[in-house]
Parts: sequence; structure tokens; C-alpha cells
Amino acid sequence: MTTGADDLVNRARRRIRRVQPAELSSVIAAKGLVVDIRSEAQRRTEGDLEGAVVVERNVLEWRLDPHGEHRLSQVRDHRQWIVIVCSEGYASSLAAASLVDLGFENAADLEGGFRAWRTWSARKVVRL
Repeated sequence: MTTGADDLVNRARRRIRRVQPAELSSVIAAKGLVVDIRSEAQRRTEGDLEGAVVVERNVLEWRLDPHGEHRLSQVRDHRQWIVIVCSEGYASSLAAASLVDLGFENAADLEGGFRAWRTWSARKVVRL
């Protein structure tokens, strides 16, 4: 039996929490870490996510390993909330599941990715 990419994403999502765009500021306020794994080209085209730390996907596990010598200084321990953000919320699901494998208890991704956050943010501004 072969597994497709959609199957991998669905299995990953059963193991993580999916954070809504409106919840992102609460994660940051609670000293959680928002990690933007989009490529430089995507960030240049789509824009930056304020409050997020940029970590390329290919080094994510090394930068977030609380015991690793290459970890980010913002990473405290395996109980810390870590929310992974990609463009649309697919690659981030796989990355967050990888963090569960690394021992993180509160690994999550942003449902709908940066694009969903940008849409939510634009509606929020209009409502004010």
C-alpha cells in the first residue's frame, strides 16, 4: 500500500493542534513561539508575519531542539507552545508533527497558513 501526500498531512493533523488565525496573538502573549517556515521567495511575495521567527524548514528540528547546540534562544523546553506557519497550512502540519516526534507537547500549526492569517487580519482591520 502506498501513501500519498494528503494521507501524510491527514495523519500529521491527528497528532497536532491547529491554531486559528485569531488565536495567534494569544500564543505570542503566552510566550509561545510562532515559527514561519515559508521560503524567502514566499515571504517576499506574501509579506512578513509580525512576531514570528523565521526558520527555514530544512533546519527546523535543529533550531527547535531544546537540548541541541544549534537551538534558537527563544526555545525553552518541550512544554512551550510552538506554532508553525507556512503559506497555506500543509507543510506546517507535517513540520508540527515532526516536533511532536521531537518531544514537544504543544506543537501546532496555523490552520490555513499565512494566507488565512492575512485574510483574517484584513477583516479585523475593516471591522474596527
